[in-house]
Amino acid sequence: MLAILKKEINTFFASPIGYLVIAIFLLLNGLFLWLFKGEFNILDYGFADASSFFLLAPWILIFLIPAVTMRSFSDEKKQGTLELLLTKPISHTNIVLGKYFGAFILILIALIPTLLYVYTIYQLGNPVGNLDVGSTLGSYFGLLFLIASYTAIGVFASTLSDNQIVAFITSVFICFIFYIGFEGVAEFMSSNFIEQLGMSTHFKSMSRGVLDTRDIIYFLSITSFFLMLTKLNINKEKK
Repeated sequence: MLAILKKEINTFFASPIGYLVIAIFLLLNGLFLWLFKGEFNILDYGFADASSFFLLAPWILIFLIPAVTMRSFSDEKKQGTLELLLTKPISHTNIVLGKYFGAFILILIALIPTLLYVYTIYQLGNPVGNLDVGSTLGSYFGLLFLIASYTAIGVFASTLSDNQIVAFITSVFICFIFYIGFEGVAEFMSSNFIEQLGMSTHFKSMSRGVLDTRDIIYFLSITSFFLMLTKLNINKEKK
């Protein structure tokens, strides 16, 4: 698995992909949070609060993570190297995990500089340090679990086609359905059960600073489910 992981990381940073992902994520967040007028602008909001970032980030990541993962297996399929990879003395589970963690770590690297936003908000508080640390930490944990689930969905989508654009669109669609789609259906049907199937509800719960085991189990289940589907799909490729 480590060999696949290193290969993925090296591939990301040997080309402009890795740098573009980090730059685009930080640029978009920076523009919406500090420059563009609107509901996400922290300076217009008037409170030393990082909630705008945690409302915005999931939507940017819905498009950014599929852009990272779309090449995971679709590129291998297109170049005809997937069959060769599957014949190597490495389990299919390790291949999937290597690809998965390669993309996951890249997104985490993009997330680390956003701590500067938190520090800036901390300094802008009146008095300095007037920031809900518990809620901020909970939101970061929620974002980590959300990234884990988005990445698993993206890697799965990349096994469905050798066309990276198709993989990208499929991944965006599935992430969108799981993040906000169930919530929309739940509002229409007035069903709390359906609402609990969506990521948004569990992410918002963690953003309040309360780490409920039900929310953690939910995200781990979604991640494991799509990684299992990914493995099943590449098993079919070997037959």
